Amino acid sequence: MTALATQLATIFGIGRLPFAPGTLASLAALPFAWAISFYAGSYVLAGAALVAFAAGIWASGIYARAVGNDDPGACVIDEVAGQWLACALSPLSLLGYALAFLLFRAFDITKLWPVSSAEKLPGGLGIMADDIVAGLIAGIIVAVFANAGLI
Repeated sequence: MTALATQLATIFGIGRLPFAPGTLASLAALPFAWAISFYAGSYVLAGAALVAFAAGIWASGIYARAVGNDDPGACVIDEVAGQWLACALSPLSLLGYALAFLLFRAFDITKLWPVSSAEKLPGGLGIMADDIVAGLIAGIIVAVFANAGLI
């Protein structure tokens, strides 16, 4: 069970890469987000983000306990879930997805409130929740820009 949780939590080793694993995981999530949204729609992408969120709570909780760290840097399934949520609220366009990526990473890295509050939740929920909040905020901003005709 720990091996499966490790693979999911680290997105099959992306989290163990030596340079910017969170950013690399977010980048790796983009083509999958595009494909899901293109073929099945943004609601299905939002559902996939919620499935990744639920799986991530389980996997990251097990992984964190196994390595003895409350929020290990190698745990990047949270970036996938958050990035997918941001993209689900964005227009299916290069500009929409680029803006969703940049805003999501900015909110995830800076941990401004309410992202910082979500991070304080216990276990796998805390590992995952801050990225979901960051993705939600990023996605809402992109959606507002798109509805205002700015992108």
